[in-house]
Amino acid sequence: MLSPRSVLTTSVIAALVALGPLSTDMYLPAFPTLMQDFDAGIGDVQQTLSIFLIGFALAQLIYGPLSDRFGRKPVLTAGLGIFVLSSFAISFAHSIETLSLLRLFQAIGGSAGPVLGRAIVRDIHGPKESARLLSYISTAMALAPAAAPILGGYMTIWFGWSSIFLFLAGYGVLGLLLLTTQIPETAPQTDRYRISPGQLAHDFGLLLGHPTWRWYALCCSFVFAGLFSFLSGSAFVIIDFLGYGEEEYGLLFALVVFGFMAGTLIGGKLVRRVGIDRLIGAGSIIATLGGVAMALLALLEIYTAAAIVVPHMVYMVGVGIVMPQSMAGALTPYPRIAGTSSALLGFIQMTLAAGIGVLVGHFHDSTPRSMAISIAVVGILTLVSFVMLSRRLKQQLSLPD
Repeated sequence: MLSPRSVLTTSVIAALVALGPLSTDMYLPAFPTLMQDFDAGIGDVQQTLSIFLIGFALAQLIYGPLSDRFGRKPVLTAGLGIFVLSSFAISFAHSIETLSLLRLFQAIGGSAGPVLGRAIVRDIHGPKESARLLSYISTAMALAPAAAPILGGYMTIWFGWSSIFLFLAGYGVLGLLLLTTQIPETAPQTDRYRISPGQLAHDFGLLLGHPTWRWYALCCSFVFAGLFSFLSGSAFVIIDFLGYGEEEYGLLFALVVFGFMAGTLIGGKLVRRVGIDRLIGAGSIIATLGGVAMALLALLEIYTAAAIVVPHMVYMVGVGIVMPQSMAGALTPYPRIAGTSSALLGFIQMTLAAGIGVLVGHFHDSTPRSMAISIAVVGILTLVSFVMLSRRLKQQLSLPD
């Protein structure tokens, strides 16, 4: 077994957290191919992404409380098993309906990685260090989605779209082996409680009623929704509308991910000196500026790859700063139910993102407009959420001891 605080343990956790972005980003270049192979419309193909997020969101509500009760490892092992089996089955899908159904099961399994990975970090490193570690894990994790669309584009061209899901099945098997042989249990052994609907309702109410928890959660969720807007619409805009190839789309997507990596590195370096909350404010402003810039260029009908990728790189710098810090802020108040807290945060995050994805697909007119406007709107909502968070923090400071 590895030491809980070792670099290798952190690397394995990062790989497990990456299950979510890998499962969404790797098959994006195959969207036009899926339309052709299954004789499906844009909305049908985008639905496979939205369904994934819905399953991802709902399953987290189960995994978090289960892990608080039974421990992180057994629950995570079960989730990875479901992910492996469903990923393998997807490669044999013969209709868009079957693909969508199996994507739901893939999401149910894969969601265990991110929600329990965050809880494990909180278990090991506590509230102060978890923000810094989550930033660095996000930086390392970003390498996977940066390479995923490039690899996915070439795999689609060389071997067909099904090879992507066979790769994901193999990735899950490797994660299972590392988890069972190298990662120790981190959940507190004391103060575990029996799960009941009443207990879950109490815990969820405790989190939502906390003066700052919901605003940390909304900062994280709104800024992530802008990322998902890009995931939902960018393949159709860049490949179909602008005429780039699948492999070129992967390279352009990698530029966007490098913006995210820059943000996570900035957050990791400055969090001890600046603090979580000031970083969230700075990241919210950066994300808003990037989203508004993209929307203005789209409304002015400046339709180029640079007009899409450059503003979204700026937006993603903001995402890289805001998400790890707001996650750490949300996981701070109640360490006893860190898994439940991570689960509810993930549910809100994914539900908002899925809703944004549906809207982007519904209003898609082949141009970048609907995608760009949605990114601008959620960037502004991130900034509004931070303003509300700041007010709650000031109220807490003004209360007498």
